[in-house]
Amino acid sequence: MKNICRISGLFCALTLSIFAHAADQKPLLQDGKHTLYQRVLTYPGCALSPKAGEVGKEQPAFSRFYVYQRSPLGQEEWLQVGPDSFGHISGWLKASCTVDWKMQLTLAFTNPAGRNPMLFFRDKADVEGILNSEKPATALEPYLTSLKNNKPVPQVLAREPEYMVDQLKNFYLLPVLGSDDVFTDTGFQVRLLNVASVSDNAKKAAAATPANEKNMMKGFSASVVFVIDSTISMGPYIERTKEAIDKIYQRIESENLQEQVKFGLVAYRSNVKAVPGLEYDYKMFVDPNTVKDGKDFLARVKDLKQATVSSSKVDEDAYGGVMAALDQVDWTSFGARYVILITDAGALDGADKLSSTRLDAAQVRQEAAYRGVALYAMHLKTPSGKANHAAAEAQYQDLTLNPFLHKPLYYAIDSGDVNSFGERVDSLANAITGQIKTAWSGEETAGSALGADPAYASKKADPLLSDAEQLSKAMRLAYLGEKQGTQAPPVFKSWISDRDLVSQNIPATEVRVLLTKSELSDLSDVMKKIVNAANEGMISPDDMFASLRSLAATMGNDPNQAKGKNATRLGEMGLLGEYIEGLPYLSEVLSLDEETWKSWDGLEQERFIRRLNTKLNYYQRYNQDVDRWVALAPDSDPRDNVYPVPLENMP
Repeated sequence: MKNICRISGLFCALTLSIFAHAADQKPLLQDGKHTLYQRVLTYPGCALSPKAGEVGKEQPAFSRFYVYQRSPLGQEEWLQVGPDSFGHISGWLKASCTVDWKMQLTLAFTNPAGRNPMLFFRDKADVEGILNSEKPATALEPYLTSLKNNKPVPQVLAREPEYMVDQLKNFYLLPVLGSDDVFTDTGFQVRLLNVASVSDNAKKAAAATPANEKNMMKGFSASVVFVIDSTISMGPYIERTKEAIDKIYQRIESENLQEQVKFGLVAYRSNVKAVPGLEYDYKMFVDPNTVKDGKDFLARVKDLKQATVSSSKVDEDAYGGVMAALDQVDWTSFGARYVILITDAGALDGADKLSSTRLDAAQVRQEAAYRGVALYAMHLKTPSGKANHAAAEAQYQDLTLNPFLHKPLYYAIDSGDVNSFGERVDSLANAITGQIKTAWSGEETAGSALGADPAYASKKADPLLSDAEQLSKAMRLAYLGEKQGTQAPPVFKSWISDRDLVSQNIPATEVRVLLTKSELSDLSDVMKKIVNAANEGMISPDDMFASLRSLAATMGNDPNQAKGKNATRLGEMGLLGEYIEGLPYLSEVLSLDEETWKSWDGLEQERFIRRLNTKLNYYQRYNQDVDRWVALAPDSDPRDNVYPVPLENMP
């Protein structure tokens, strides 16, 4: 019996030791925070692996994970993640298939009756344009009419569901990544929200029938703009690119696809102020919106030749060339959008005084993503540029990191062989063109870059082809979302207003803060103490803030916060946790200062206390509402379950 007790005691000790070790493991903190951990959401297709670099199991879209470790592996950053903040480790995710989720915010729609349907816009500026219009109804009408008639609306990725989905009964995650406030001409403060996904029930939405898809895709078209380094070493590659485009034009003309595929071309060199003989930093030779056919294209690029003088540096103004294509081409008329960079040298970084853009690779990539443009890079690794190969490859890997595929669309041409390059250009242009053909005709594209027999895809002879196939499919889905006017694929980020775009007094959405048990408990405790101090303050106004400053000193939420001793505003005292900071709302509690409190008469002070008590009652109800606590990750600790608290009910 004693031996059993000893063994049992040893087992218990080991169990406690293991538990304590797990509990000691904490996620990484967010930058500048003392209590908030790093969190990410998974994109569709993101796989959880047992070790960094290994094949893993696909996770449900927009699962929430805490980040315990960040580790570089080759060109990728990997994240060691867990389902909760209590030391449980699930495995590893590629950082590129996740999005940071600093504030746990989600969006819920109000009842659509009596207001305009809410639209998910590709660009923030389009929402602002309607809100700031003298006649918002007139500005909104063309969008609604086009969607009703199943016409393309490039600015709109999706619209809200026709019927209300009650989040109280059926929770759905529509993560909010950021926000901005706009004061409209009609006198309302409207919140613009950057949204990362749609409902997790999106997969269950009725799909378009093959016949409908075929009709939808009739107007689908693509623009492919080549951005070519035209410096002194690029002569053979320039001519080979012209040849490839000529071949493609012959093909699309024979198949009557002239209106579905348009090519453009931008050439770039380097700073002409440093070397005037270069003639131009960058130059638009062919705009895809104005080119007529293959003959017209070749006529416009007839004078495109390599430079006759050398640049002042090895690196060229590649980002200037790419930005010229992004800025000078009107991409809104194209369903699929591609820029193909061809170069044998690195790019002038934004910090270089010769750079025309002052942008780095990530910033240019963001500009492309803003326009829905996919960036490819074909890097000619010529023997003469060997010393520059590694640096250039790192730049272009970063530049072409694609949000749909979660990988760089970077392709090196070893030795810079002209024939190998030509084959690559032919393959890529044919793949893209083939995708447009199959999409336009309504044929199934899955399984092959060219819409060929599914057996072709299994060969995977060239990753370039499979990348083109997958990317095209993603773009096609985006286009179908526009045409159907229902739901866009969840990978897209978009902008939406929290109020009716026309009747801006009508709320169209509610922002919910997803609080954990501990956060809600902490919030309730602090609010009780603020209410008690306020009640005392009604008798002696000077005592209220003195009492709260004393309380803040004993709580020690932020050990580095010394300003609380002399704080005159509640938000400066550190009473409320960091999960409150940065929320997109004007906090009545945090903004209250000592002078304002003293200036209020007894009635106004009483109203303030009453409002706080009302919110306290809500928090108690939330805590008891067991059916609405939601687990945001499989196998997460129940203590990290969240409750969707309306933003307006925050203190």
